[in-house]
Amino acid sequence: MATTRGTIEMTAAMAISGTIGAFVVFSNQPVIDVVFWRCVFGAMPLLIACAALGLFRRDIITPRQFLLAVLGGVAIVANWLLLFAAYPLASISIATAVYNTQPFMLVAFGVLFLGERLTVHKLGWLAIAFAGVVLIANGKTGSGGSDYLGGILLSLGAAFFYAIAALVTKQLKGVPPHLIALIRVGVGMLMAAPFAGFSSLPTSLATWGSPAAIGVIHTGLVYILLYGAIQKLPTPLIGALSFIYPVVAILVDFIAFGHRLDTSQLLGAAAILIAAAAMTTGWEPFAKTRLRTGAN
Repeated sequence: MATTRGTIEMTAAMAISGTIGAFVVFSNQPVIDVVFWRCVFGAMPLLIACAALGLFRRDIITPRQFLLAVLGGVAIVANWLLLFAAYPLASISIATAVYNTQPFMLVAFGVLFLGERLTVHKLGWLAIAFAGVVLIANGKTGSGGSDYLGGILLSLGAAFFYAIAALVTKQLKGVPPHLIALIRVGVGMLMAAPFAGFSSLPTSLATWGSPAAIGVIHTGLVYILLYGAIQKLPTPLIGALSFIYPVVAILVDFIAFGHRLDTSQLLGAAAILIAAAAMTTGWEPFAKTRLRTGAN
């Protein structure tokens, strides 16, 4: 029963996340403003969730953990800024596909800073993902973006900062994830506020709709669903379900904006997503073959 509920929560969280690019574009706001209002509106449901769970106690988080959470917040806000800026340049589909190189960057950080081993299988998936990025970079530049290669670089930068945030999060074991998310949006408000355009605020309920949805739904609700699912599901299933997000993003980009991937882009996106899924779920297709050969 818990696994079924977790699967539903994870599926909903990833499907909703896949629509965020369309809301960012529809908002027609500067990226810094979108990030600021995402944090403001996202803080509301997270405050309610943290209060309901009794997380506002001094013994919940140590000063060192709080500083680490703030550092992770800086990285995740940089991630949002770069990814949102990439959408109009390279298209939502391409930006999302390239952004999903993040598991490989996290593996690289693990090798460099945590002493983790780099296996032959991981190197193989890394090579496939790199080939995917090359295919996308060589694809048509008229795929809906004004600076195609710039959008790809911004997406890679977003993936880099996401991997930093994930690495920091690994050091926060025992800290409730809802509280980590609240600290992150608080950091985001402080970072974005000095640069946000308060003189040109949305003027109607309709124009407030996209920033509010990005904050309340894509941030507050998604984090609550996601963290609820993570507590109930095994890691391989979490990894597999997380790839609902890029698939939905590519479909939404086609339906909402008519962006089609050419053959090179389609092959590149498929290569990245398959390699990232295999890396995340720990799939080693040649391991059994090697064992059988050794047994003979």
